Amino acid sequence: MIGRQIPLRVYPMLALGLLSFSASPILVRWAGEEAPGLAIAFWRTLLAVVMLAPFALPQLRANRLSRREAALTLLAGIFLGLHFVVWILSLFYTSVASASVLVCLSPVFLAALGFWWLGERLALPVVAAIGLAVVGAALIGWGDHTGLETGPQPLLGNALALAGALLVSLYLLIGRVVRQRISWLAYVFPLYLVAALTAFVPALLLDVPLWGYSPRFYALCALMALGPQILGHGSFNYSVKYIPAAWLGLLSLLEPVGASLLAYLLFGEVPPALSVVGMVLVLAAVAFAVQYEQWTAHRRLTPAAMD
Repeated sequence: MIGRQIPLRVYPMLALGLLSFSASPILVRWAGEEAPGLAIAFWRTLLAVVMLAPFALPQLRANRLSRREAALTLLAGIFLGLHFVVWILSLFYTSVASASVLVCLSPVFLAALGFWWLGERLALPVVAAIGLAVVGAALIGWGDHTGLETGPQPLLGNALALAGALLVSLYLLIGRVVRQRISWLAYVFPLYLVAALTAFVPALLLDVPLWGYSPRFYALCALMALGPQILGHGSFNYSVKYIPAAWLGLLSLLEPVGASLLAYLLFGEVPPALSVVGMVLVLAAVAFAVQYEQWTAHRRLTPAAMD
């Protein structure tokens, strides 16, 4: 169960974040027409840092990180940077639908790691909903793999996307700990800075060019920084103070539906029938889990009315 009162502002922020997530693979696909994935990962994270700097620097003075919090933020930033690297690379080897779905399998990792590390328990119906969503995600991935438009190396791309799911799970769980005391900007600014440096290292080692692209490329990276990075990940980093990470992972499974719809409209990627069935299962699982939580919350708040 979610377990604490959630401010009303969290809900529209999450909705906006999920919408921006859906656009992420589309923007990556367009930017990838002229630049490698590592260049995209670096500029996306660096431009997010630049955009946040004027607002975040005053917050850093008022919210100083302890040594433990600084170490955890450093670790979370490394995980986030690696997540961007492997996920963006996955889009070069598999389809938008597969990459978007497999990277959203984080609820499985989050539920297990959240219980082991933070002692956060989920109600059995919610666990069942996560299982149903995972089955739906697997159907999308399998249907996409057997379709015609799977990408040049779908198995490699799917493996990279799955690694991205594990990395984003670790980063969200760390944020669940640090955000209990530290303000949103004081956390996400150093987090994104470390993520940008993490994306820069493999680009440097592999001699990936970071300059000399068209203004269109840098504009697309700026859109990724503002949308999926600041609004998307930012909304999750804000909400993780109030909502268990496993719940955020479950909600993130709505992203592939939006991403697949945009891929159909913009690229003509038609998901196979099996993938459509998987999308329906994901939507049904998320809807059931949210409805169940609302029902249990109502029962907790009105015990006298049931006597």
